[in-house]
Amino acid sequence: MKKKSYLLFALILLANTLSAETYTLSNKYMSRVISTDNYLHTVTVENKELGTQMNFKSPNEFLFRLSDGTSLDGTDRILTSKDFIVEGVRKFKLEGKETGTGIEVLLRNVYEGLELSVCYEMPKNKPYMRKYIQVGSKKVVTLERIDVENLSHPDFYQPYTCNAITAQAPGNWKPNLGQPIFTKTKGLYFGVEFPASFNTVASETMNLGYLWGREVAARMTYNTYKSVVGVSEDPNDYTFAFQRYIDDIRIHPVRLQVQYNSWFDYTSGVNQDNFAKSVKKVHQELVTERGVKPLKAYVIDDGWQDNSAKNVSKKDGVWDINSKFSVDFEKEHELVKSCASTLGIWLSPASILGSTPQVKPLRAAGLEAFDIAMSLAGPRYMNKLEKRVTDFSAQGVTYFKYDGIFGHLNTRHFELHGRGTPEMNQLALGGILPHDKRLNDAKYDELKLYYLVAATERLMEMLKAQNEVNPDVFTCISNAAYLSPWWLSYADVVWMINAGDAAGGSNRNEELVYRDGVYHNIFVKENTQFPINSLFNHEPKKTKTGESKEVFEDYLFMNLSRGTCFVELYLKTFNLSESDWDVLAHGLKWVDEVFPLFKAPRMVGGDPKKSVYGYTGWILREGYLSLHNPLDTPQTFRMVLDKKIGLNIKDKNLELSSPLGKRHTKNLKSKWSYGDTFEVTLQPKEIRVLIFGKN
Repeated sequence: MKKKSYLLFALILLANTLSAETYTLSNKYMSRVISTDNYLHTVTVENKELGTQMNFKSPNEFLFRLSDGTSLDGTDRILTSKDFIVEGVRKFKLEGKETGTGIEVLLRNVYEGLELSVCYEMPKNKPYMRKYIQVGSKKVVTLERIDVENLSHPDFYQPYTCNAITAQAPGNWKPNLGQPIFTKTKGLYFGVEFPASFNTVASETMNLGYLWGREVAARMTYNTYKSVVGVSEDPNDYTFAFQRYIDDIRIHPVRLQVQYNSWFDYTSGVNQDNFAKSVKKVHQELVTERGVKPLKAYVIDDGWQDNSAKNVSKKDGVWDINSKFSVDFEKEHELVKSCASTLGIWLSPASILGSTPQVKPLRAAGLEAFDIAMSLAGPRYMNKLEKRVTDFSAQGVTYFKYDGIFGHLNTRHFELHGRGTPEMNQLALGGILPHDKRLNDAKYDELKLYYLVAATERLMEMLKAQNEVNPDVFTCISNAAYLSPWWLSYADVVWMINAGDAAGGSNRNEELVYRDGVYHNIFVKENTQFPINSLFNHEPKKTKTGESKEVFEDYLFMNLSRGTCFVELYLKTFNLSESDWDVLAHGLKWVDEVFPLFKAPRMVGGDPKKSVYGYTGWILREGYLSLHNPLDTPQTFRMVLDKKIGLNIKDKNLELSSPLGKRHTKNLKSKWSYGDTFEVTLQPKEIRVLIFGKN
C-alpha cells in the first residue's frame, strides 16, 4: 500500500475528462468498449481474430465484499460499479516492456468513503489485455473478496469445476484456484493473474477474483491483481491460445532441465561421499563415454538439512547444512562444477516430510509453527526462509525442489488463528488442529482459502526475490501445491498432485498406466488448464537391471514423450548395466533434439486404463506421436493429421520415422499428408514412438 493525494488525483482526472461517455481500447487482435453512462460498465469485448463479439447488457463490472472485519458477522456488504459515481476518465500510455494505451476511470462512493481507480491496459502487439483496480479508503475497511471482473453472458464456460479444499483426504486435493474461464463460441479466455484466484461461472455470470480479507487503512491504497482477457483465432482451440499467453508471461521461457536426484540412490542417507560417487558415475557414463550434454544440475534430496535448527537465532537461522556436507556446500559446488554442471537441493517450505523434526525447535524459538508443520503465512519464519534460499541462490545453487508446500499427498495444513492471515473466530475452532479431518467440511473453506491466498502471496515474494538474485535458477513447487498456470510467473514446474512419488506397478506397463492415468484424470476428466510441459512427475526411474533393452527403451521414450521440460533421473546408479546406460543416453539425446516439439503437447486416445492412449506435439510441419496399448488384446488407433492436433501447415510430404527404429514404424507408410487419417493397430502392451516431418 502507498500514500496518495486524492484531491490532486481527482483534479488531474477531471482536467483530462473526455466528453464522450463511451471509450474504446483496441489493437489488431481485440477491442473492449466501456461506458460511463450512469455507471461504469463494459459494453462489448470483440475478438478480431475470429470476428466475434460479446455484448453485455447490464454488467456489474466488478464486485467488492466489504466488512468491518472477517471475524465480525453481519457487517458484510456488496458493492459493484453501480454503487459508484464516475468522477473522471483519462487516457494514458503503457510504457516499458509493453507499449500500448490505457484508460483510467475514477469512481467514488461517498457513503463508504471509497475512491477507486479502474485501469484498463491494451498492449499494442499482444492478443490480450488487462484490468486492475486501485482501492483507496478514507476510513479503515476490510476487503474480504475482490472480483476484478463481474460480467454476465450465456457464452461463458468454466472448464475446471473441482473444488476439494481438504485437510485429510488422500488423493483428493483439488482446490479450484487459478483456473481460467473460457467462452463456448467467442474464442475468448479470462482469468486473474494470481495463482490463488477463484474464477467461476454461475447462472451465466462470470466472477474473476480472490478472497483477501485484509484491511485497507485510511488514506492508503491497495492495487488488486490484474485480470486478463485474451483471444483465440479458433473457438475450439482456446486451450492453445491460453497456453501461448502463459508462455508469454512465464518467469522463464520453457527450457529443458535434465538432472540427477539422489533420492532413489540414498534416500535421507545421502552424504558428501556417496553423493560424490554418484555424480562422478553419472557424468562418466552419460557425458564422458556416451556424449550426452552435461546435466543441468545434480540434486541433493532430503537428508542435507540440520533438523536441530540450532542456529535459529541467526538472521538466516533456518535450514542449516548438517555435518554430512561441507560448509555452504563448498565442496559439492566444486564437484558439480568439475562436471560442467551446478548444484540443486531439496527443501520443504512447510518443514514436513524429512524436515518435520525442525518444527519443535523452530516453534520454541518463536517462529510460526503448526502442530507438525510451519506456517507459510508466518512473517518471522518466512522472512528467515527467504533469506536462506536467496543466500543459497547467491552461492550458486541453481535448482530448488520446494517439497511440501501446503502439506503432502495425504495431509494439508491451514492457519486457523490469524498469524499473517485473516481470522474467523466465529467458526468455534477450539480443539481443531491445523490438519484436522473436520476441516474437510466446506463450512471452513473460506478460512482455508484465506490461508492459501496469504501463503501463496508470500511464496510469490520469495520466488521473485530468489530470481532477482539468480535469474537462471530453476524452481519446482511440489507436494500439495495446486495446478494454477499462473504459478509459472514465479516457478518453472509444478508437481502433478494427487499421485504417489513412485509410479506403482509390478512391471513397466503397469507403471506407465498408473502415471498416465493421473495425467488423464488431470487433463481430460478434470479439464485442468495447465501446460503439460511444465508438469513434474517423478520419472523416469531405473532402480535395477535385467529388463531387456527394448522394454527399457519403450518405457523411457514413452515417459519422455509426455513432453515435460523437466527430466529428473531417479536412479540406483550402481545397479545399471552398460546397456541401461546406452538406452538412457539415447533417450536424453532424443529429448534434447525434439524438445521444440514439446511446446504444447497434448494427450490423445482414451483412458490409459481402458484403451490406447498417447501424446502428440507439433510445430509447423513437424510433430511427434507416442502410443501405448496397455490392454491384453490388439487395439486400433485413429487420428486425423490436421489443425486439431496442432499441425498448422498443409504439407503433403510428412516423412515418418522413429528414434527406436523399424520395430516402431512397421506396417506404416513412410510419407503422410495433412488431412490423412493415421491408423495403426497395436498389439497387447505395444508402444510406438513416431516422428512426422524431417527424418
